[in-house]
Amino acid sequence: MAGGGPHYNPPTGFLFGEKPPPPGQKRVKQDWESIYYWGMGGGMALGAVLLWYKPDSSIEGWARKEAKARLAGAGETPSYEKS
Repeated sequence: MAGGGPHYNPPTGFLFGEKPPPPGQKRVKQDWESIYYWGMGGGMALGAVLLWYKPDSSIEGWARKEAKARLAGAGETPSYEKS
């Protein structure tokens, strides 16, 4: 075994081991925090936009396009009657 015993950090009761600032003072953000927040938020927004506009690759979508093309090729138009 390579030197030393197991390392243990006793719990402090603070979130992430960070002590809260005194009353009336704001917490000072670290340099990487703004980049992380904007990067993750922007990445999630970009992912949502890409998912919203992704092409339809389902079998139902293909079958609908194929049926419309075949009907148009045969010169027929589907008519929907009110029931």
